[in-house]
Amino acid sequence: MSRHVSRVLPGAAFAAALVACLEPALAAGPVPNKGDTAWMLTATVLVLLMTVPGLALFYAGLVRAKNVVSMLTQVLAIVCLVAIIWVIYGYSLAFTGGPLNSFFGGFSKAFLLGIGPDSTTGTFSNGVVIPELVFVCFQMTFACITPALIIGGFAERMKFSALLLFIGLWVTFVYFPMAHMVWYWAGPDALADAAKAAAAAPGDAALKAKLEEVVADAGLIFSWGALDFAGGTVVHINSGIAALVGAIMLGKRIGYKAEPMSPHSLTLTMVGAALLWVGWFGFNAGSALESSAAALAFANTFLATAAAGLTWAIVEFVFKWKFSLLGMASGVVAGLVAITPAAGFAGPIGALILGAVAAIVCLFFCTVIKSLLGYDDSLDVFGIHAIGGIVGAIGTGLVVNPDWGGTGLVNDYTTKPGEVVAAAYDLTTQVIAQAKGVGLTIVWCAIGSFIIFKIVDVVIGARVPADAEQTGLDLATHGERGYAYES
Repeated sequence: MSRHVSRVLPGAAFAAALVACLEPALAAGPVPNKGDTAWMLTATVLVLLMTVPGLALFYAGLVRAKNVVSMLTQVLAIVCLVAIIWVIYGYSLAFTGGPLNSFFGGFSKAFLLGIGPDSTTGTFSNGVVIPELVFVCFQMTFACITPALIIGGFAERMKFSALLLFIGLWVTFVYFPMAHMVWYWAGPDALADAAKAAAAAPGDAALKAKLEEVVADAGLIFSWGALDFAGGTVVHINSGIAALVGAIMLGKRIGYKAEPMSPHSLTLTMVGAALLWVGWFGFNAGSALESSAAALAFANTFLATAAAGLTWAIVEFVFKWKFSLLGMASGVVAGLVAITPAAGFAGPIGALILGAVAAIVCLFFCTVIKSLLGYDDSLDVFGIHAIGGIVGAIGTGLVVNPDWGGTGLVNDYTTKPGEVVAAAYDLTTQVIAQAKGVGLTIVWCAIGSFIIFKIVDVVIGARVPADAEQTGLDLATHGERGYAYES
């Protein structure tokens, strides 16, 4: 007996000492998992890869040779500009609460105030966090690529200075509010803590009111229950609508439909499309915010994209008897766009179907509707990003259906605080929520973009002079050539 006790007591003492050592760490809250942090750093780099060089090369190949430098320069300049704006006030406006919390945040984290190496932010799981600086950089890459997508709508005809002014205003008054409306919420731990407190004292009206306050601490579209895993509304519909508004307000390119304006280098476009696809794994799977939760979004990004690329090529073959590289690359991008809002919610078969449907609808808009209405959306940003985003955003309400292989609505953090509980799913209710989110995005972006374009045009003039447009923006604006030809 004495020998047994002599073995237990040292163990108990060790346990007590261990608890004493761990108490400060436990009091400080959860610590980031190294695997999650490493994955989010990788995802951030992948999203940057989508923009420079991915999107830059994709767009550069689609314009005429005399404008290739201008497209590369515009994309690079937008990334540099928006990254600076993001850390000054963009992150704070998008991801903090504010007086008009339904629409945008405040300035409590302007200049990254209070954010340091030890700061953390929640994911979608209770008690799981990542370094906040990593989240800042990850979301910064989204803020950079979204306005860069817009320029394809009015490529080859906008002043560089006007473009930079437009982008600065657009991200401030259109993108940051949209990001807040769709993605801002109190987080799982805040909801769970408030729910636990209210449950511990059922008759306490103050605690019940506090729980209601925490639940209501969310952007408008988020509060409607609309799902957007990685940016179908915030990134793609937003950029596509802005591109269409810009294309219409700036007018058609000189010689549009009267002279050839075919892509000067499908080689560059193919390289860009491939980099977009690779980078999109960071875009979608990174939006899970945890490495262990990224697998579904990763698989769906693969499958929807493949389905869309092949579907676009087959449909083109049916009508033209040719399999075009440009068509397949366009289909790949359409599939990537469509699966973005549904990446973490659809099942693999749902992703395949969503990608195929998006390819057909986007192809129709890029050919029939564009020709019928006569707008000059130079690189089909509206036809692929806005329309693909709309198909994907509304389709998310369908493919999330657990009866169709989706995940269902796993977003109830208050019924059993600390546990993930599936919320009730109703197809009609969810599709209506998705449609409301799409509708608000279209209206907000269209009105905001129109006003900003008009301001820029009045202040400094938006379009380049006719002679500069005919010479090409490479020489007229940048004094450089994309290619050096020897005589």
